[in-house]
Amino acid sequence: MPEPTAYEPEEADGLDATFRQNEAILRESGPAVPAGEAAAPSVPAQGSPWRPVHPGEVPPAPAYAPAPAYAPPRQDPAGPLPEEAGPPRPPAPEPGPPAASAPTPEPEAGPALPELGEPWHGGPKPPLYRPVPQAAPAVPSAGIEGALVPDIVVDGAEHGALTVRAASVRGDSHRYQAEPRQDSVCVARIGSGDSELLVLGVADGVGSAPLSHVGSQKACALAAGALDRVAGPLAAAVAESDLPGFTALARQATAEVATLLRHEAERYGRRPSEFATTLRLLVVPLDPEVRVRGLLTLGDGGTALLREGRWDTALGATEEGDGAVIDTRTPALPTTREPVATLISTRPGDVLVVCTDGLSTPLAGDQDTARFLARAWSPERVPGPADFLWQLQYRVKSYDDDRSAVVLWEGPAR
Repeated sequence: MPEPTAYEPEEADGLDATFRQNEAILRESGPAVPAGEAAAPSVPAQGSPWRPVHPGEVPPAPAYAPAPAYAPPRQDPAGPLPEEAGPPRPPAPEPGPPAASAPTPEPEAGPALPELGEPWHGGPKPPLYRPVPQAAPAVPSAGIEGALVPDIVVDGAEHGALTVRAASVRGDSHRYQAEPRQDSVCVARIGSGDSELLVLGVADGVGSAPLSHVGSQKACALAAGALDRVAGPLAAAVAESDLPGFTALARQATAEVATLLRHEAERYGRRPSEFATTLRLLVVPLDPEVRVRGLLTLGDGGTALLREGRWDTALGATEEGDGAVIDTRTPALPTTREPVATLISTRPGDVLVVCTDGLSTPLAGDQDTARFLARAWSPERVPGPADFLWQLQYRVKSYDDDRSAVVLWEGPAR
């Protein structure tokens, strides 16, 4: 029988190679083992049960231990942004003294801004008071409603060939005495479809009535609501030139306004006469085929027609104080509820003016005012709202009342 020879494997398998690598690592990194002493057994990987290794026995492969999960470095949202990879940058130089700033160039001069300036005036000298808002009404004397009435109101509208401008300005006397503006204006669209109408109105609170500024505002609002409720038959009456039908509807509306104003006086605990106000309304169909307009008046004020450069200031005039005649006994809501109704036929190029006596009186009685407004409100060029306000304030001595007007241009606006 041949003698046994040492086992020499032709090629180490994977387990042997792993074992030898682990042994070499332990010899290099661990402490030297003295001669004659057996090396301590290696600690198995976590999770593998330990047992002694006998000579000639192949140790088991260490258990697989996954690498720890990668956690990116924490980023501070308030910190600097990461820089691009590359060679290290040299340190930033020390900051030196700030460089002298270059002088800011002067802006180039543009065209001069247009300025209307103060409103024009008739006669050799202007009125004594400046044409600007002055002392504001005080709550203790005028009440909260009076204190909050604006000194100036501007409005307007455009529907097809119809253009409207409206404004109300506190008079010089009320400005000087810190009293509220007693006039009010109304520009409202009522009805629907073929029955749509514009309601253009002014109301002038009676000067001797302590709450007439409240009465004029509420009369405009209540009248627009009352006419809206009868917009269908109202539009038909105007389109058909039915004066009796229009008059009946106008009386129905003003009666409703008078009743509601009386209820308002009761709510305030005041007499109805303290809310006394005039009312003047122009009813304009939006149907371009209809050239008839309805006029409803109760109390003083004026309605004027500018046609071919000439004024007709007696349009719809009554014995109640239209035109240049001042009547201090004017009928007024809510004690009077019977209006005067009129139908007016217009044509393209006409200009209709509905106004309080603060304008109707100088327009009818002062030639300078009539000439100026005939030029300013000609049909060739409708003014913008700001220009209209400036034109309305054309000044004449001794005419210091509130001034309000709603103007309708019949025809193209441009």
